[in-house]
Amino acid sequence: MDIYILDLLVIGLLLLIVTLGSGWIVRLPLSFALIYLLVGIFLGPYGVKLIQLRPDAQFLERLTEFVVLISLFSCGLKMNRNLYLGAWRSTVRLIGFLMPISIFAIAAVGHWLLRMEWGPAILLGAILAPTDPVLASEVQISHVEDRDELRFGLTSEGGLNDALAFPFVYFGIYALKDSNWDNWFKQWVAVDLIWAIAAGLVMGILVAKAVVWIDKRMQKIETVDALMEDFVALSIILLTYSLTEIVNGYGFLAVFVAGIVAQRSYRDPEKRHSQLEFIEQLEKLLEVGTILLLGSILRWQAIVAHWGEALLVAALLIFVIRPLGAWISTIGARLRPVTRWLYGWFGIRGVGSIYYLCYGFGNGLKDQLGEQIAWITYITIVISVVIHGISSTPIMNWYEKHIEREKSKLVEPDIVVK
Repeated sequence: MDIYILDLLVIGLLLLIVTLGSGWIVRLPLSFALIYLLVGIFLGPYGVKLIQLRPDAQFLERLTEFVVLISLFSCGLKMNRNLYLGAWRSTVRLIGFLMPISIFAIAAVGHWLLRMEWGPAILLGAILAPTDPVLASEVQISHVEDRDELRFGLTSEGGLNDALAFPFVYFGIYALKDSNWDNWFKQWVAVDLIWAIAAGLVMGILVAKAVVWIDKRMQKIETVDALMEDFVALSIILLTYSLTEIVNGYGFLAVFVAGIVAQRSYRDPEKRHSQLEFIEQLEKLLEVGTILLLGSILRWQAIVAHWGEALLVAALLIFVIRPLGAWISTIGARLRPVTRWLYGWFGIRGVGSIYYLCYGFGNGLKDQLGEQIAWITYITIVISVVIHGISSTPIMNWYEKHIEREKSKLVEPDIVVK
């Protein structure tokens, strides 16, 4: 029988099982991503060998690019705070302090412990620093009315650092190609830092507002078919990303901003909820394919060859760099200690890191160095998926109970006067 047909059979069964069993799965110390990863390994060359696809870097880059775009827009749709700096204090700290700390701490590990040059070391830091908005859904904002500071910070961080890691990726690529920073540093600051970020912000606002305006005008003329209406959200994503990339802006940033603008531009709350449900369903479906593919491409020989250095990087990142960096970044913030510690723990790595890795392959990363960085990245993602997948449900359950106990202590008991 054709292996392709068997692949479809297994994936169909997997979707049916995780869907019908989702009520039980969410109560278990397992994430959906961990289940997909294990099934991908089982279906790969070290299991029943049903998935024999060995995708090249360009295919993985395009797949993960689209998955991240969907997830970033979803994060933007969930943002439920006013657009002034005070409401986004946690986000500013996690992006402005924690992300650079993570990048340069990982780069220091790569340079001093793994003997990399600074260029590839910084590229490794930029690949692994962003938290993943795709796999972190268990700890993100669950609905637009969710006001929890921990969930908001993690969701907004996941939406922004997958976009704002790009300048550091470019920095690492430039340094990889030319160790003389004087030849490219000014261009990097002007184009890849200032212009690209500014263009991403502006295009995210303009394109989203334009599409929403057209949508509203057309709805007054002729009602859109109900089954097709949610595709407006997908059109916003694709138009925003492509137009922003044309003007050399950061399309990831623009799509996140477009999600925020879109959900604020529609007066009808049902429209926002409908778009969010559609995008989240698409995100979940793409997550299945991406993580299955990751599990199937793992190779035992390469894992053994790079296990020591990958374990060093993953252990330092998960248990030292992220927690310590989060604590340093939130000094002086009016946050609960438990929130600060959990910011440090929930730094799952995933699809975004795969995208940046593949982008690096298309822009000068190659040969033995490319293999080294690739397998450090893959192994770190697998370790992160396993550790965070097992811990996210029990920790978040404990966190919710902890917050409820704190709230109950703040409520004064009624005084009965006799």
